[in-house]
Amino acid sequence: MSEAMPPVLPQGAGYGVVNTELNVVGIGLFFSALMLGLTWMQSRYTAFSPSNSEEFSSASRSVKSGLIASGIVSAWTWAATLLQSSAVAYKYGISGPWWYGAGATIQVLLFAQIAAKLKLNAPNAHTFIEIIGTRWGLVGHVTALFFGLATNVIVSSMLIPGGSATVTSLTGMSTLAACFLIPMGVAIYVVAGGMRATLLCDYTHTTVLYAIILVFTFTVYATSPKIGSISEMHALLASSVAPVPGNAKGSYLTMRSKDGLIFGVINIIGNFATVFNDQAYWQRAIASKPATCVKAYLLGGIAWFSIPFTFATTLGLAAVALRGDPDMRPLSAADVSAGLPAPSAAAALLGKSGAAAMLILLFLAVTSATSAELIAVSSIMTYDVYKKYINPRATETQILRVSHAMVAAYALFMGIAGLIFYYIGVSMGWLYTFMGVILGSAVVPIAVAVTWKKANKWGCIGGAWGGFAAGIISWLVATSALHGGVINVVTSGDDYAVLTGNLVSLGVGGIICVVTSLIWPENFDFDITRAINNHPMTPLVEEGTGSGDDIEEKKRQSSEYVGAQEVTAVPVGITPDEELDRAALDKAFRFAAWSSVALLVIMIILIPLPLFFTSVIYGVKGLAAWVVIGIIWTFCAAFIVVLLPLYESREALGQVATGLLKDLFSPGSGKHVPNSTEGPSA
Repeated sequence: MSEAMPPVLPQGAGYGVVNTELNVVGIGLFFSALMLGLTWMQSRYTAFSPSNSEEFSSASRSVKSGLIASGIVSAWTWAATLLQSSAVAYKYGISGPWWYGAGATIQVLLFAQIAAKLKLNAPNAHTFIEIIGTRWGLVGHVTALFFGLATNVIVSSMLIPGGSATVTSLTGMSTLAACFLIPMGVAIYVVAGGMRATLLCDYTHTTVLYAIILVFTFTVYATSPKIGSISEMHALLASSVAPVPGNAKGSYLTMRSKDGLIFGVINIIGNFATVFNDQAYWQRAIASKPATCVKAYLLGGIAWFSIPFTFATTLGLAAVALRGDPDMRPLSAADVSAGLPAPSAAAALLGKSGAAAMLILLFLAVTSATSAELIAVSSIMTYDVYKKYINPRATETQILRVSHAMVAAYALFMGIAGLIFYYIGVSMGWLYTFMGVILGSAVVPIAVAVTWKKANKWGCIGGAWGGFAAGIISWLVATSALHGGVINVVTSGDDYAVLTGNLVSLGVGGIICVVTSLIWPENFDFDITRAINNHPMTPLVEEGTGSGDDIEEKKRQSSEYVGAQEVTAVPVGITPDEELDRAALDKAFRFAAWSSVALLVIMIILIPLPLFFTSVIYGVKGLAAWVVIGIIWTFCAAFIVVLLPLYESREALGQVATGLLKDLFSPGSGKHVPNSTEGPSA
């Protein structure tokens, strides 16, 4: 670690002592209480209740585009989004924020195609693993289960160490305590409210996130006495006494950065794995309405880019500009890998208020992503482990109980995993660049399972495992060759070694999958996956409870009973046929394909590569344009994820407000009473 400096905030700010300072646990409990209140209002004043397993895991597949887009932005905003993006800005200059933002945006944009095909080919599935198991049987299911859970574990292991390192840096709080207390409050509201509570929390967090990012941006570029203008930022960066190796003239103000480009490639490959293999993103596609799922992912991807790009261009560059300032903490290579440039710059610029704002920002990012991982793992463990292998005839009550237990269990696991990685010296930065080595091989096989009827079963399974083995071997061989046979945490994180492993893993897995499918194509009938869960749920009756007559009576009264003579409503969580217009979904897929590929070409090729090869070094006007574009993009993104969800939910908000007013003047009169033919409405 670098030279020790006293924490900016007291330990009480970390542990949650209620005083004038900010506190992590206090914020966590506040948001938990808020989400519990919103869940109670949802259950009382609307047709949605988290006591139903489909509502708990998939929000009854009824969420509109604005809230899904907000959820995507929130779920994709990890601790790494804020910390690692600023770290690469600190290391490589202005190229770092671009490659971080663009390199992790295109996957969400491309996932819009997967979302359209999911709604077309498996509209009632609970997980992508369930789809693969139905199509490719036991071996395919186990393979998808391994890569799905491995993705969740690696993502979770990045969230907690990154968050706890910053909390410890700012407050002196015990890392051990931070690792366990951060997910504690999240598990409370996820257990209580399920997927819809997670999305509502995502919306709340995203709103505050954008507000704080804009505060930091205007502080650095307009009001701070330490920087305060774009021209002063330019002067400080241009006069830096620490030139960047591999950059044009060692400048921080150029896209011509060799190491920045290498990071960009690693970032692109690794993030394909953490989107396409992560149930959290499939979960949002499952929860969305079919008509708007493509729109949600395109809007979410475009909006998300503004967060790492603007934030890192602000605090990452500020950390460079403030080197030598008495309030700026000296940063070692280990500190940079741990993601500390941004919180150190925030504290140097604004003192305790900057550290407090950074603590809030980090907490929101970590908890939003944590809630997404909790509900994702809960769904996998419930439907792909418990219901498939342990209790295939599980009742509604049993499924809901296991879902709740899995949320709590995984919250505990996240704390333990974060602590293990912390004590063995594996940082967030190491995990971020390494994840594609382990996960990249499964990207193409998972994607084609739901999109391509010709995909060959054994070619895709073999590609996933073959790429996995090839990626690990090539990474270790490259590490050994580059460092004289020394393989440890430091040498294995070498840019060229992890680049090799990432490329081999994704490339080998994809090539085996595609080539075998072209040589030995299958002709899979997607009607098989369309039939997944396309029936009412098992009744809310536990085996062995009550007399036989009582159970039969409950079965007859349940409109969700499989054997009921008359079903009066669409079962909760089953997508109505009128929403599954195949022609419209095919059109949406084509739109998603053209638009996402066009945006990919613009963001990865047309903008950065000409700037790289021309070795342009920005002057004051060039930096001003760069910064202003980021600010405008951030405002537009805020409108998308803050105002659009409110507009789309105006009917539901009015329904809740009406119920509250009725209860206020006539207690008990505001409770929602469903009609006999009412299914869940959006």
